[in-house]
Amino acid sequence: MTADRHHAAALADRIGSMRFAMFTFRDGYDHLVSQPMTKQDVDAEGGLWFFVNSTTELWDSIAHQPEVNVSFADNENSTYVSVSGRAERVVDRAQVQARWNPMVQAWFPAGPEDQHAVLVRVDPHAAEYWDSNDSKMVRLFAMAKAAVTGTQPDVDGEHGTIKL
Repeated sequence: MTADRHHAAALADRIGSMRFAMFTFRDGYDHLVSQPMTKQDVDAEGGLWFFVNSTTELWDSIAHQPEVNVSFADNENSTYVSVSGRAERVVDRAQVQARWNPMVQAWFPAGPEDQHAVLVRVDPHAAEYWDSNDSKMVRLFAMAKAAVTGTQPDVDGEHGTIKL
């Protein structure tokens, strides 16, 4: 496996089953804004795929300012991933059809032929992650102890960066 494929696989593994993300982009006033999005896929190159409506501000914005950030959180397992990358607009009916699922149908009742049902693919530059190895109860105890003693919590965790 090449280094790039290895890093893409590491990213896919970190994100795992986390489906919901906050997608951050720049609006028409150059302000950072975020909106919740549902991840559809992570491809072999580490690209993140999302359905979007072509009439939205996000769709318009990434045509001019494609640098974005996508953040995932799994609070139950204390796993967090932040992906920076370049978004591209994908108007390809075959790609739309290939990634179509019943949940997307809720947003686009006309189905995969809806002209406004398009895709955004984020080509990641890097991903930063935080992952706790301790159970939730151990983490809560460590935080309570730290609050009482005025120290930082002593938890077993991992933090790193994946360059893509």
